[in-house]
Amino acid sequence: MSHSQQTSEGRHDDDSALSDFLASLMDYTPTIPDELVEHYLAKSGFQCPDVRLIRLVAVATQKFIAEVATDALQQCKARQSAVVKDKRDKQQKDKRLILTMEDLSKALREVGVNVKHQEYFADSPSTGMDPASRDE
Repeated sequence: MSHSQQTSEGRHDDDSALSDFLASLMDYTPTIPDELVEHYLAKSGFQCPDVRLIRLVAVATQKFIAEVATDALQQCKARQSAVVKDKRDKQQKDKRLILTMEDLSKALREVGVNVKHQEYFADSPSTGMDPASRDE
């Protein structure tokens, strides 16, 4: 078998896999609605009548958001596990994870998105806790 035949067969397999994947997107309902994806694509100057491409962008966006959220959760867990030993006893009672804007900013920075935000009272780890259990 010649090199060009192998390349041709490999390309055919890739084309077939791509066609199957694109066909499967027609039956898939992504978490991010088609209309929302179309809106932001149009806002950036991209028009596409092919629903499969719109859904492909939605799936890629969903994956990106999931990865950033997972990274932010890891940042949150790392931050909360770095608490001084004195506070550990108090935290054993309340094991809630409090995701802050700082956690999200660090996760976004890892993928090249820089977020500038105002400092809010909600960025405090004690926000939402019972006033009696605050260390302030």
